Amino acid sequence: MSFSSRIPNFYNLTVEERRNTIAKMLELTEEEITILEGNSIDDEALSFMIENVVGILPLPLGIATNFIVNEKEYLVPMVIEETSVVAAASHAAKIARKSGGFRAEYSGSFVTGQIQVLHIQDFDSAEKNIQTNLTELLEKADSTNKILTDLGGGAKDIEIRRIKGKLENYLVLHLIVDVKDAMGANAVNTMLEVLKPDVERLTGGKVLLRIISNLVDKRYVKVEAEFDKNELGGENIVDMILLAYDLADHDPYRCATHNKGIMNGIIAVLLATGNDTRAVEAGAHVYATKEGGYKSLTKFTKNDNGDLLGCLEIPLSIGVLGGAINVNPTYKTALKILGVSNVEEFACVVAAVGLAQNVAALRALVSEGIQKGHMMLHARNIAINAGAKGDKIEEITQRMIEEENISFDRAKEILNHPNT
Repeated sequence: MSFSSRIPNFYNLTVEERRNTIAKMLELTEEEITILEGNSIDDEALSFMIENVVGILPLPLGIATNFIVNEKEYLVPMVIEETSVVAAASHAAKIARKSGGFRAEYSGSFVTGQIQVLHIQDFDSAEKNIQTNLTELLEKADSTNKILTDLGGGAKDIEIRRIKGKLENYLVLHLIVDVKDAMGANAVNTMLEVLKPDVERLTGGKVLLRIISNLVDKRYVKVEAEFDKNELGGENIVDMILLAYDLADHDPYRCATHNKGIMNGIIAVLLATGNDTRAVEAGAHVYATKEGGYKSLTKFTKNDNGDLLGCLEIPLSIGVLGGAINVNPTYKTALKILGVSNVEEFACVVAAVGLAQNVAALRALVSEGIQKGHMMLHARNIAINAGAKGDKIEEITQRMIEEENISFDRAKEILNHPNT
């Protein structure tokens, strides 16, 4: 299927028109269109997802346009409650299109499962026994998941660490597993459980924790793009973006918000596709400390022409199958819209959205200010909250923008007294 993610005036269409446009472009079925309309999951399916279900909380599903990643066009589904995020990502992706879009590399789908061992009397002997029996341990781990091993995945290695704690010194084993297209938590945790008796026998210690780590430093993406200086607003804007980035890379107070901006885009894609947002968020922020201190996940420089060069390196523990994806049909439809064939392709697109989001936020911060652009997009929501309906929504929105007075009180005043 060939299409362009550049859809001029997409934002000016009605919700139904956008839905029909996407459906035609991607050949969605009537069932999938119904799913996008929000009629996709019943009480029984909800009860499989979490306990004590009493209802469902709807969130808007939007589409970020203009994305080219590794020379392929993408329409990116995003779920978020915050105004301006989808528009910002689409705009930055449009700027990146001029230089061919985003270029991304994937390290592989390797995750780490941890086994904490207590009461070790002889660390050297314990480590030697693990190393001597490494092949047998890996084979036993693999015995729990034939499907994964048949796909070329499975347990690949065991790394041994000594951790000095306040209460005790621990032997910690890292089981390195290639989980392929899954997020991998269930598969890895099952492997760790089956290894417990052998680890205790070989080390002479007592196994306590057996759980996957959300720091997936062997499963990361590096994405780069060039952003045209003129499209950004001139070389002066590029220089100010570099100054803003420099502060983020040296000040944790600013960096926390800077990296949160990256995650705005990433988390929105993960929410749309049924992935574990908490795992990715936790891993990303720990990864930001890998050079010592808390640093920016993005890096920015300027080329000889004065254009902005951006790079994002981030760990991504995500999947395109398993878990909630199998229960909620909306996730499957979102993945169909995205059009990725495996987790490598998916991860590259997710990282590209994170870089785009960061560039858009920095540009807004150093030019008109983040609040002005955000509030302009938020004006429509304010008009609706004030009670506007139909044509009145756009009328009140435009009045507030023109007056540069975007507030609930002003929206209410215009609604009740149009001539004021």
